[in-house]
Amino acid sequence: MIELSIVVPVYGCQESLESLYRRITDTLSDICPTWEILLVNDGSCDDAWSVIISLAEQDSRVVGLDFSRNFGQHSAINAGLDYSSGERVIVMDCDLQDRPEEIPRLLEASYQGYEVVLARRQFRKDSFIKKLMSYLFHQSMRFLTGQDYDSSVANFGCYHRKVIDAVLSMGDVSRSFPLFVRWVGFSRTYLDVEHAQREYGQSTYTFRKAMKLAVGAMMTFSNRPLRMVITFGLSMSLVAGIVAFGYLFGAVHGTFEVAGWATVVISIWLLAGIIIMIQGVIGLYVSKIFD
Repeated sequence: MIELSIVVPVYGCQESLESLYRRITDTLSDICPTWEILLVNDGSCDDAWSVIISLAEQDSRVVGLDFSRNFGQHSAINAGLDYSSGERVIVMDCDLQDRPEEIPRLLEASYQGYEVVLARRQFRKDSFIKKLMSYLFHQSMRFLTGQDYDSSVANFGCYHRKVIDAVLSMGDVSRSFPLFVRWVGFSRTYLDVEHAQREYGQSTYTFRKAMKLAVGAMMTFSNRPLRMVITFGLSMSLVAGIVAFGYLFGAVHGTFEVAGWATVVISIWLLAGIIIMIQGVIGLYVSKIFD
């Protein structure tokens, strides 16, 4: 049985792959007898797949997976997890900002009995725009799900096989690895690590991709937006009833001079309130189905 699997989603990191392989090999040579590296090519726009093939031909411990197109980072992570066979799994990025030299510390914490060891970046060495997007993403998730999310924690970490099996058992189409890990539970700890500068290329994680991930995660892990719509619907129904009653009172006392005006307005507000209230009730049932 393989002791350690290292899952690396690959996109736009052709120049860093050989350096990543060498640093992982040097790091694990004395501390781990059996290990494998799973490099998942997520439809990379460069020649990353050729580099992966070359590394796999040189070392049988390197396994390459090639997507037919770009499916996204978290889908690539899920594919790597599905093919992994190690008792423990390290998930890390390919751009060398997750330093391979931190792996022994993650393993040591895992051997102490923790099933999830999350790397916490003390000082993120990213651009202002990327840190801002990360902050907005986590603030949105905090508001929409009602849970606390730490923007200094990403995918980098060490996970026991039972955690990986639990994550893989979740059949959601929308994949978000950190949220899945949070959802399945298990004992966890945080380890402060050094975050490195990006050595090659530029990040391809655009604002559009971040928002797409946020919306997908929100729809998968939270029914709070639905409950907000329900609250709005019931509130509008109450307002409609009050307005209709006010117009009815004015019509009885001759406030309106145009004949039939109050009847039309009351009908519109009353029917609108009933429709919104019914939508709120339907929303309650949909929320139960979601749960």
